[in-house]
Amino acid sequence: MQVVTGAIGSLLPKLGKLLMEEYNLQKKAKKGVESLMREMKTIHAALCKVADVASDQLDEQVKLWADEVRELSYDMEDVVDKFLVRVDGSNKPADDGNKLTNLVEKMANLFNNGKARRQISSAIKNIQKDVQDVAARRGRYTVDDIVPKPTARTAIDPRLRALYTEVTELVGIYGKRDQELVKLLSLGDEDLCKKRLKIVSVVGFGGLGKTTLVRTVYDKIKGGFHSWAFVPVGRNPDVKKIFKDILIGLNKQIYTNINLMALDERQLIEEIRELLQDKRYLVVIDDIWDSKLWGDIKLAFSNMNNFGSRLITTTRILSVSKACCPSTHDSIYEMKPLSDDDSARLFYKRIFSSENGCPNELKKVSKDILRKCGGVPLAILTIASLLATVQQIKPKFEWHVLVNSIGRGLTEDASMEEMQRILSFSYYDLPSDMKTCLLYLSMYPEDREIDKEELIWKWICEEFVQHGKQLTSTFEIGETYFNELINRNMIQPIYTGFCEVKSCRVHDMVLDLIRSLSGEAKFITVLDSNKDMTCCRGNIRRISLQNIELDPRTTPLINSSSMSQVRSITAFFPATTIMPALSSFEVLRVLDLSGCNLGAVNCQVNLRDIVHLFHLRYLGLRRTGICELPKEIGNLQFLQVIDAQYNFDMRVLPSSMCKLRKLMVVKVLICCNWTPGVLGNLTSLQVLERISASPSIVQELGNLARLRELEIHFLHRSPELEEAFVESICKLNDIQSLNINYQDSPYLDLLGERWVPPRCLGKFEFYSDHMACSTLPMWIRRCGPSHLSNLSTFSIIIKEVRQEDVQILGRLHSLRHLWMQSTHQTERLLVIGADGFRLTIAFALHCQPATQVVFQQGALPNAEQVRFNLGVRVAKEDGNGDCFELGLLNLLSLQSAIVEIHWDGIIVKEAEKAEAAVRNALNAHPNQPSIAFSMEPYIPEVMMMMTMTIMMTTLILTFKEKEWIW
Repeated sequence: MQVVTGAIGSLLPKLGKLLMEEYNLQKKAKKGVESLMREMKTIHAALCKVADVASDQLDEQVKLWADEVRELSYDMEDVVDKFLVRVDGSNKPADDGNKLTNLVEKMANLFNNGKARRQISSAIKNIQKDVQDVAARRGRYTVDDIVPKPTARTAIDPRLRALYTEVTELVGIYGKRDQELVKLLSLGDEDLCKKRLKIVSVVGFGGLGKTTLVRTVYDKIKGGFHSWAFVPVGRNPDVKKIFKDILIGLNKQIYTNINLMALDERQLIEEIRELLQDKRYLVVIDDIWDSKLWGDIKLAFSNMNNFGSRLITTTRILSVSKACCPSTHDSIYEMKPLSDDDSARLFYKRIFSSENGCPNELKKVSKDILRKCGGVPLAILTIASLLATVQQIKPKFEWHVLVNSIGRGLTEDASMEEMQRILSFSYYDLPSDMKTCLLYLSMYPEDREIDKEELIWKWICEEFVQHGKQLTSTFEIGETYFNELINRNMIQPIYTGFCEVKSCRVHDMVLDLIRSLSGEAKFITVLDSNKDMTCCRGNIRRISLQNIELDPRTTPLINSSSMSQVRSITAFFPATTIMPALSSFEVLRVLDLSGCNLGAVNCQVNLRDIVHLFHLRYLGLRRTGICELPKEIGNLQFLQVIDAQYNFDMRVLPSSMCKLRKLMVVKVLICCNWTPGVLGNLTSLQVLERISASPSIVQELGNLARLRELEIHFLHRSPELEEAFVESICKLNDIQSLNINYQDSPYLDLLGERWVPPRCLGKFEFYSDHMACSTLPMWIRRCGPSHLSNLSTFSIIIKEVRQEDVQILGRLHSLRHLWMQSTHQTERLLVIGADGFRLTIAFALHCQPATQVVFQQGALPNAEQVRFNLGVRVAKEDGNGDCFELGLLNLLSLQSAIVEIHWDGIIVKEAEKAEAAVRNALNAHPNQPSIAFSMEPYIPEVMMMMTMTIMMTTLILTFKEKEWIW
């Protein structure tokens, strides 16, 4: 069964809250609440058992009973919330001003609170009767005794990275079976620059790993092209968005901040053609479902390009694949299921971390399971994740239960329903809260890149994530859910260029499954161009508006009268054209309009109406083109998240924000000015991004005792401002992530000697356009590895990197991501030894002037990505100019390398010799890592400014999976 537990998980704590003295309920009402709590706890236990049983295995009467309880729990929570909003909201901070006015308001609040208490008492009586009726019916039905499994907080499974590499190997990267595809996509052709554009289309049914295979080949060979882009399409695409994504992929720095949606299709096509006319490019168009759409996309790519460019498409439909490849010069590659041997390798690697790790007693049942998976990688991975979590491998009898439950095996013409059945086993194995969090992903369209933090905060605001018994924040619990969904292969991680998971995608087949389950449970109503709008009737709790635009010749498609019970609405451009009035949403908690142009002529949203959404907790207004937030936003006493990033015309935040005492997240641009006194009142704040330092801001930061993440920008140098900032930052004992940006300043001794970072500090980043720290910060020298045991990410620009600095940082046991740049390097050789950086997976060292970086045997045992620059002149003068031996073969886990060759004072031929030596070393590496080179002369002033700007921008932006752009 799906999310049958409804709102009971969040309702029970609220019933307990009603019993607190501050709400002063009547005696009978208190007894009624206590009775409700006892009954609802019993019902909740029964529902949890129902939730772990597949829908087709439940009696119809049980399903009807569960549906009734779910709806009743929503109604009960709405009643309680309305009471809490009236009582708690009336206790908001008084405005400074006329005392008589404040007294009158206080008396009115007392009257209103008394009225609210009488209303809640009456409502409790009615609810008690409904609950008793439901409880009486429960006794007539039975449910199998299935006990859900507890979930512990976990990190992302370390086997996962090896798993993704193994998947690609099995479906064609190194296997003999798929060498034809590698040959088609690789750069092995002779005289490549004289070849015309070639198109390769990969076709096969869902779950075979088309995207995974193409993405891996793309990552490995893109360094040989001038420009590259990877663009997902999906079933209901917007062709303008596809062209926009192509442009952003080809040149992120230029096109990210340009309003490309203002251009029409013809203008976008011309922009792409002009950009690519003299370049060798690699572009992947992933998941095409329509031949006509491909015809439109192909207009952007000229057949006259004779630089050896490549277009790669993936599709599930053979006719579309043929349409993509009309010329004999083009190629179609048809993917097949994995062989029995490859299936077993993938299965065993996922469960036992070794291809030969399966014990003899499990080999027979493993073969039975694999036979039913039919060689489909996605099915194999989901079943494997079901049998082995991070904590343990399940016992043998559970393997036999599973193989008997799967039913008939997959055949060549197997339906999607059978695949969903296989995928559903992993779904039903999830804990109850995690099931709800996964189904919430059906809010997003196909191929959508879903920001990790955005998703977790939405879970929190929807109250899917409850406080743990230990001192763990709700965000950390939500992060555990996110990581576990990755571990179980229910979502696909997307990495930044720093090997950090910043977002995710949902595989099409998983999305089909969770949409089906979500629809059956009436959990989320998805409206798109293919959906009958008459489904917007009855009890609608959450709405996702996707790919819909109002036809001006018709009446609005959504009736406001059906919105009174909606708790969450997410609209994707241009769906705001059918939005009902915000005032019709009586209990709305989550409103996300990110990416929608709220200034468009036909937009139905009046942002001023949000001030009446008293239940609102999440407000998503990223990239909406707004100029301001409503002045009365302080009325929203329960608001927890404001995300209004990338609204470049929004310059001032309302002074009424000082009343938002529950606000936990504020994300705006540095151009937004804060009224003095506002920030210091937001004492619940946990995340504060892109804030500009001012005397009032840095002083008020000291009041934010719960702050976990801070990104602050200093636009000018001021010793007094820095002193006040240090004084405030010393008071923040919960800070886990600190990002400091300077626009223009001389050398700075960062944070001086006064700051002692809290032990929970996990990330420290310092960037600047024109400055650097004089040395490695004193606090990192003084505190030592034991105090900095949680520091996993460290990024900094300093005057010079010394060997001593490398050794100090290498001793930080938890350091996983290191990025350092020097501006006035004099030390000519930096050695990375075997005695440090044991857990580091991303290592970047960029020195100006360029020096030599040598990796000794045993260095960086877990590093998957390295980036450094090589000074050819320095290497030759120090006797390493013949072989340029840098020890790259000693990096045993290496997957990707980016090397900048600096040929200051050396002829180009010598620089090319250095590149060839490094390339040969990497080509000899057993992992066959992807390689990218750049070759630059060294001009101190120009190089310093250029590299600082580019590298700072690179690390702030979020990139595609394991993609480095410097």
